[in-house]
Amino acid sequence: MAKHLERMAERLAALGHPVRLAILRRVVQGPEEGTPAGEIQSHLGIPASTLSHHLATLAESDLITADRQGTFLRYRAQFPVLLQLSGYLWE
Repeated sequence: MAKHLERMAERLAALGHPVRLAILRRVVQGPEEGTPAGEIQSHLGIPASTLSHHLATLAESDLITADRQGTFLRYRAQFPVLLQLSGYLWE
């Protein structure tokens, strides 16, 4: 139980930053095959290094995954994880 609680808190903490929340919303609304990092960056207007930091935090929390396609990275939302998190809040 404590491990589960810690994991949920970690995921909520990852979402507790405005830029990460905006990134996640962009990825959730993006195409099924994933949203390219460059598209996320241009939409948010932030430096690549800043974006990379926030994407890593979201990925470490299992809220998104990255798929490499050649030289591009596409990010996809982990919908089962997001549903688990929202379900946890409603329990």
